[in-house]
Amino acid sequence: MRRPFDAARLVTTELANEEMSAVFQATVEAVEEAIYNSIFMATTVTGNGRTVEAIPLDRVREILARYRVGSR
Repeated sequence: MRRPFDAARLVTTELANEEMSAVFQATVEAVEEAIYNSIFMATTVTGNGRTVEAIPLDRVREILARYRVGSR
């Protein structure tokens, strides 16, 4: 649901990574992993006359290799 235009504004404070508790940090990492999993394990789907292609994993591997991401 969209917030009303005249709704009260919320003030937030930013917290540095090293100030987070271990449980919160683990939650952040689990969410990040779930996002990667949903992107890379998705399949091509078609519905309502539209098709959304799955991400080409071989192309992702090529790009990661080119920039030496994930290689140790």
